[in-house]
Amino acid sequence: MGSAKKNTSAARKARIEEMRRAEQSRERRNRILTITASTLVVAALVAGTVFLVQSQDDDPAADAKTSGSFVTGADGVKTWKGTLGRTHVAKSVTYPVEPPVGGDHNQVWMNCNGDVYTEALNNVNAVHSLEHGAVWVTYNSKAPKAEVDALAAKVKKTPYTLMSPDDKQADPIMLTAWGAQRTVTGASDPNVDTFFQKYVQGEQTPEPGAACTGGLSK
Repeated sequence: MGSAKKNTSAARKARIEEMRRAEQSRERRNRILTITASTLVVAALVAGTVFLVQSQDDDPAADAKTSGSFVTGADGVKTWKGTLGRTHVAKSVTYPVEPPVGGDHNQVWMNCNGDVYTEALNNVNAVHSLEHGAVWVTYNSKAPKAEVDALAAKVKKTPYTLMSPDDKQADPIMLTAWGAQRTVTGASDPNVDTFFQKYVQGEQTPEPGAACTGGLSK
């Protein structure tokens, strides 16, 4: 009789211990599932936030602080009459003219110490170079190669200038400074030297003496 009670008691303890182990096992599985689910939710939220931020950064923004229009002088130079924004922004900017003559721009400038680029530049970086007093020489596919080469040689000899292709512009060859722009026929056009003399670190420069090195070199 006593032996039967002992066996019953032992079996009961064994069942209780088995149930306890099963419950502990379920709790561990539930904790793992909860942690995994939480991690996935957090990862999804982070990914969504990053995507949203990147999407906002990639979306071009109109330069709200820029307003006005060109006035063409007797010398053929178009001068911007109005306001040009100067805020540093982390996204692309929609400018009212191409190439732009100023406006909000990226905090990093394009190197403009006689730098000649063979690919189109990001306007937001080139505009910062204009703010430093650089003259930007641009050309499209209609510009004769001989003239492009001759202009490149001139730019390479002139500090505070830069040159790049721009197939979005209307005329074959254009010169741009902060708030000023004109079309020229080629390297031998006397208006090139005149524009350089007046606008390379000219009176229009918002930040005279600022560096034209130490920026982007494409």
